[in-house]
Amino acid sequence: MEITFAGAAQTVTGSQHLLRINGHSLLLECGLFQGRRADTYAVNRNFPFDPRGIDAVILSHAHIDHCGNLPNLVRQGHAGPIHATPSTVHLTDLTLRDSGHIQESDIEYLNKKRARKGLEPVEPLYTVADAEAVSKQLVMQAYNKPFEPVPGVLARLVDAGHILGSAGVVLDLEEKGRKLRLMFSGDIGRLRMPLLRDPVPPSEMDVLLMECTYGDKPHLQPEEATAGLRQVLRRTFERRGKVIVPAFAIGRTQLLVYTLHQMIDAGELPRVPVYVDSPLATGATEIFQRHPEDFDEQAIEFLRKDPHGKLFGFDLLTITRSVDESKAINEAKGPLVIISASGMAETGRILHHLRNNLGDPRNTVLITSWMAPNTLGRRLAEGEKTVFIFGEEYDVRAEVASVDGFSAHAGQDYLETYARASAGSLKHLYLIHGESKPAEVLRSRLGDSQVPIDYPARGTRVEL
Repeated sequence: MEITFAGAAQTVTGSQHLLRINGHSLLLECGLFQGRRADTYAVNRNFPFDPRGIDAVILSHAHIDHCGNLPNLVRQGHAGPIHATPSTVHLTDLTLRDSGHIQESDIEYLNKKRARKGLEPVEPLYTVADAEAVSKQLVMQAYNKPFEPVPGVLARLVDAGHILGSAGVVLDLEEKGRKLRLMFSGDIGRLRMPLLRDPVPPSEMDVLLMECTYGDKPHLQPEEATAGLRQVLRRTFERRGKVIVPAFAIGRTQLLVYTLHQMIDAGELPRVPVYVDSPLATGATEIFQRHPEDFDEQAIEFLRKDPHGKLFGFDLLTITRSVDESKAINEAKGPLVIISASGMAETGRILHHLRNNLGDPRNTVLITSWMAPNTLGRRLAEGEKTVFIFGEEYDVRAEVASVDGFSAHAGQDYLETYARASAGSLKHLYLIHGESKPAEVLRSRLGDSQVPIDYPARGTRVEL
């Protein structure tokens, strides 16, 4: 048995890990690589394996960097099942259709500009039809219920606490009489975060594939993050500005709306309009409402007591669906909040809101998540004074504020706890889904564990 680290290896995006066992191939994740546009297209179109040879796929959750390249996988020949929790199945179907639409619409807009410059048109990475084809292969698997994706592999999905439906993947492997227990962490959530249950740590594992996104720093506690958010909102509202939030449509948007709902109801913020402008976030929020079985006890209690009868809906919230509704937000005067996708400010409606609001010093761009290198979100977070959007240059006069603590990823402290949870049985730890600095810092902190710790490069193949 062997595993190949085909994505999210020495980087954060494009999660893909290929297990070969008993002559079969099981792919853990099929995420979209995000980064410099020229690199992105080539990496996502060209798999380092033959999609026709993949027998099954298991998804940990429905974020685009974990499921977003499934349309290309299926179009290039994968015909087997794609296993995930019920919530992840629903969210993945929604995510991929939305991604296909964004790919098409962004290319259409870009090609109009290229045509004016006499340049040849370019093709979308994939289409809505490609995305829709994936839905036929999605298979629901309940938490903690074993299933056999390929011969010799007994899989079980456990709570990861990252977003709705997120899971760690426990694999009991057997080949030629040899047995091994491997866990793929997926994205590890945080303790005591609103909405979701806490992640389940690994127990009695032989091999652990673990994300290390924040291996170099702990997060603020949830209460501190909320206080930081409150301060940014208040000072922007005092200057009658707009708060523009690039937010992942699945997970981050719902958490922010839930937090704003609580703060406004408690009188901690003035009653200002809140807009959620993302078709994907709108659909995702509806799916969140359909799966209260995945909520933690505190969220269920808030839902029970709230006069609006909803976690995410309240009287100041406007959820836009059409393009015309999205454009109408530009005419609204501050103070207000606009939450829009994509989370790294690379595609979608957030680009139009940034283009229209970056030049006004009354406004604030609020960063609440990690931003991949070479993305617009990273450039803003790093304080660049001019940025390019749709090929045109814009001055950044708005305040750019980062609030740590709302990340759905575990911080350094819990990553260390998670890695040590299988002390006594763990034979090998592989750090994935992280940049080099976080990986090296975490590896150093775990140096006393006496367990081999590797940080594999993309394409690395190892015998288990």
